[in-house]
Amino acid sequence: MKKTSIAIIFLAIAGGAWYGWSRGNGDTNSAKVSKEGKDAPPTPVSLVVAKRQDVPVILTANASVSPVASVDLRPQVSNTIAKVHVHEGETVKQGQLLFSLDQRNEMAGLERAKAQLAKDQAGLLDLQRQLRRSDELLAKNFISRGANDTLLSQLQAQQATLALDQANLHSAQIALDYTSIKAPMTGRIGSINVFPGSLVQATTTLAQINQINPINISFTVPEDQLGKLLAAQQNGAVTVQTTPAGSSTSLVGKLSFIDNTVDTQSGTIKLKAEFDNQKQLLWPGQYTTASLTVTTLKDVVVIPVAAVITNAKGKSVFTVEADQSAKQRPISLLHTFGSMVAVSGLDGGEKVILEGRQNLRPGGKIKEMSASDKGDKAKDKKDSTAKPTEHASKGSAA
Repeated sequence: MKKTSIAIIFLAIAGGAWYGWSRGNGDTNSAKVSKEGKDAPPTPVSLVVAKRQDVPVILTANASVSPVASVDLRPQVSNTIAKVHVHEGETVKQGQLLFSLDQRNEMAGLERAKAQLAKDQAGLLDLQRQLRRSDELLAKNFISRGANDTLLSQLQAQQATLALDQANLHSAQIALDYTSIKAPMTGRIGSINVFPGSLVQATTTLAQINQINPINISFTVPEDQLGKLLAAQQNGAVTVQTTPAGSSTSLVGKLSFIDNTVDTQSGTIKLKAEFDNQKQLLWPGQYTTASLTVTTLKDVVVIPVAAVITNAKGKSVFTVEADQSAKQRPISLLHTFGSMVAVSGLDGGEKVILEGRQNLRPGGKIKEMSASDKGDKAKDKKDSTAKPTEHASKGSAA
């Protein structure tokens, strides 16, 4: 019992000593931290000056190239192809003869109509002579007026017959014209689906002609841009740019069409732009991109996107005060273009912290990075990105 009491007393003395030592050491560490926080060195940062400038709001969309006009060539009548006058892929001019059909039946119909017209013209001349003699005899009371009226009626009936013959002749001429299929417009002809001797009907597609100069590109934009587009169109022609695939040259056209309804499924509206295609850099069915300026933000503040801080409270940036301390200022994004963004909430001319803000707090002191600091930071970043690649390479080799 006596030994147990002595052990308890010893443990109590040791515990009290340990508590006193740990508390004293903790106070020392707290004082040290407090002192370090008070005398913490300035945080090295890189700065950029917020500038004011005009910023065009450019919409970019995927687009497809389409011909201004496209025509499927079909015969008007059932007939046989007599001759094909063009080659596939050839550029044809409006009115150029493309296909000839068998004309024999139509030629016979035309000659028949001409003969009937000539016959009825001769009959009309005979009736006109008879009526003149009848008028002379009636003046001398040698015939009755009824006989004269009969001749007049026959003459009028013959004139109507002659008019019918002329209509039949015109119809026969049209039927003959149908045997010659000509280009309705200037364009490029596609694949030819028939050959001499092929029997074709009104539903048979002989070929297709696409007008490729000028040419259209079709694309869609979000419906919330419609008001800006209409306003821009009222101020004049809206220019549209596109860069054909495989080309480094941008083509400039103009907005030619805004659809009359918004697609309720996608919430977009269809647009078309027309381009001069003399060099045939754009081709129907090709995919490209379209960009157009819908409006211009005048004299707005522009900063790099990398300077923007995003958190639960919204968007903000760190700016440098006169005493070289950091101040966090809320901003609103107006328009992002490339690596820059137009914002509101700044006056312009402020020094905005771009790099080094990770360990920075509002009110903390800063110093601008020197060129050597930036070089060391870039080197460290390069090394850090290179190491995982090296490990991955080794793993792959293993």
